[in-house]
Amino acid sequence: MSTNKDECTSCNEKDNCSGEDCSITKLAPNEASEIKSVIAVMSGKGGVGKSSISGLLAVNLARRGFKVGILDADITGPSIPKMFNLKEQPHSDGRFMYPLETSTGIRIISMNLLLPSEDQPVIWRGPVISGAVKQFWTDVAWGRLDYLIIDMPPGTGDVPLTVMQSLPLTGFVIVTSPQDLASVIVKKAVNMAQQMDVPILGMVENYSYLKCPDCGKEIKLFGEGHGTKLASEAGIPMLEILPVDPSLANLCDNGQIENYPPELFKNFPTVKTHA
Repeated sequence: MSTNKDECTSCNEKDNCSGEDCSITKLAPNEASEIKSVIAVMSGKGGVGKSSISGLLAVNLARRGFKVGILDADITGPSIPKMFNLKEQPHSDGRFMYPLETSTGIRIISMNLLLPSEDQPVIWRGPVISGAVKQFWTDVAWGRLDYLIIDMPPGTGDVPLTVMQSLPLTGFVIVTSPQDLASVIVKKAVNMAQQMDVPILGMVENYSYLKCPDCGKEIKLFGEGHGTKLASEAGIPMLEILPVDPSLANLCDNGQIENYPPELFKNFPTVKTHA
């Protein structure tokens, strides 16, 4: 049994444990997948726009010529398919499941694509949800990707722990919002990543301000942001400070996030493209 009591408590195999020493083993990509970089987008708190940041990161990397996929790990609250106007069920050949492709070639797998209707709830306990996330890694034929973006559920529970322990993560992007309450909770996510020895690639502060359409003044709807200070204290780069943008919300609601025009994440760490 592992000497780390926290790992034993959260382990999906704890009831069948032999009592011998064990270690967390990273799952290798299947033979139908070649993935250079695995980036998890984590918030620690719900309602900070984590899924829209995942989508925007994927869109902007694809615009720069990278092959990109999104693994929607928010099993009980998936929203990625809606943003990209994906409704069909993924094809399976009996061995692998194949992700759907968006209009710009981003490959996506999500629980919502496997349900009879998009409003059907997924009423599962944590270990089953964690198992589904693993299957999206082991059973999906991702092909050749430069980046696989993992849209994480909020919090520091089963799924984040499963992703950190089981998948070969390149690093995390942490999403926060200006409220002091959000920054306190985000610190938990930062500390979790650091305790699990997973690099944090940068932070995004979302909903930082609203620009008045008449005078251009920046209105701090949620108060002065703490993202820059939080990033500085944690020793990680601030990747973007994003406004409340009604046009982005409208595009996401209509499945057109790929049409959002601003060029974002210019300073995001990049990998070499496939030949």
